[in-house]
Amino acid sequence: MAIPTTTSTSATTAAARSYALPMAAMTSLFFLFGAVTNFNGVLMPYLKDVCQLTDFQSSTVSVAFFGAYFLMSLPAGVLLKRLGYQRGIVVGLLIMAVGALVFIPAANSRVFGVFLLGLAVLGAGITLLQVAANPYVSVLGPASGAASRVSLVGVANNFGGTLSPLLGGMLLFGGSEVLKARLASMPVAQRLSEEAALVKGPYIGLAIFLAVLAGIFALLKLPELESFADEEAAPVPAGQAARSSALHFPHLALGVVAIFLYVGVEVGLGDYLIRFGETQNIQQLSGFTQALVQGLSVATNWAAALFGQTPAPIDTASGFTKAVGAVLVSSYWFGSLVGRVVGIPLLSRVNARYALVLVCSVALLSVAAAVLVRGEAALWLVVLCGLCNSIMWPVIFPLAIQGLGPLTKQGSSYLIMAIVGGAIIPFLMGAVSTYAGGLRVAFMLPALCYAYLLFYSLRGYRVR
Repeated sequence: MAIPTTTSTSATTAAARSYALPMAAMTSLFFLFGAVTNFNGVLMPYLKDVCQLTDFQSSTVSVAFFGAYFLMSLPAGVLLKRLGYQRGIVVGLLIMAVGALVFIPAANSRVFGVFLLGLAVLGAGITLLQVAANPYVSVLGPASGAASRVSLVGVANNFGGTLSPLLGGMLLFGGSEVLKARLASMPVAQRLSEEAALVKGPYIGLAIFLAVLAGIFALLKLPELESFADEEAAPVPAGQAARSSALHFPHLALGVVAIFLYVGVEVGLGDYLIRFGETQNIQQLSGFTQALVQGLSVATNWAAALFGQTPAPIDTASGFTKAVGAVLVSSYWFGSLVGRVVGIPLLSRVNARYALVLVCSVALLSVAAAVLVRGEAALWLVVLCGLCNSIMWPVIFPLAIQGLGPLTKQGSSYLIMAIVGGAIIPFLMGAVSTYAGGLRVAFMLPALCYAYLLFYSLRGYRVR
């Protein structure tokens, strides 16, 4: 009896080791997804100033980036069939590197359209990576561990998304006292050109990192996985064989709208948090916020030094500034990280749908209250929504594909395409802010999104 047990244990250990390196590589990709995506929350107000844009014009940052998810999702699937998952990942990383390098001529010319081109190319590359990496992680090892693997890469995604706006704020809105004094003394046109050049360092560093990562993935021996076809053999649920499209299931169609609005509201709140803070006219920050900003400023200044800067601590005596706002954006995404770490294990012990009802209700009330109140409290109510957002994807997605049988893969594709909500909702918020009453009115759109998500958690999820 001892011999078979030892052999089985050795085989299991060997299998775990064979998946460890590929899993570590995939985790680094998801960290990258979060970092690049959430940097847009800092980039949007930065470009608004550098390129002298309205809220509506600056909202096209999200359109250019997330529009790629909609336009590239299906072509990415076709490309992956030709290249395979490993080479597809390498190509995706190289496409992203090209997009990052586009920021050099964009900063030199200070032409907003060139910035948008760089963002669109980045978005196209990250779409290819997402289409490859998401299913790969789910089957990279025993089926019993799929949920834990998805949770792990989700945490890495949130961690990258928490760090990037914090470091981006240091690089784009921080700077040394000498640099700030020099910029302040310049004519407007020259100052804007100098500020535009600040973005080149982060994106050159990103391009180098992406190229190195592409080389690593090209050399890795990733296992060829054959389990992607398992879903197609799933049995057809009784009484549903006549449905030829996943969209014929009302709960899936409503779920596509739910994912569209969830991604849109999550991105929109993060992208407009700094601008929302500027409208509050906050002259004095609370002691808590000052301590948080100063502590994070000291902890992250070393990273800015890697890009040739020696930034001074963030000034908290002057009230709300873009640098302070970048810390709040980071806190917003940190709430999502905490919620993911704490919430996902809890979902296995409580009714996930009831948890969805709770977080949608809290988020709806928080945004509505943020619109009605003024000052710093309004900002922290928006930050609270990051915590609420954390479990929405892992609950809505499985609810939406429940009972689809062999149409599960098709339904999943529609849900992935719905990520384009990250382009549309911020765009609509920018339009409302510029042409229909200001940013406070625009924040009613996220409230309406959360109202729909609450409806989906109460009734829309039901399989019919």
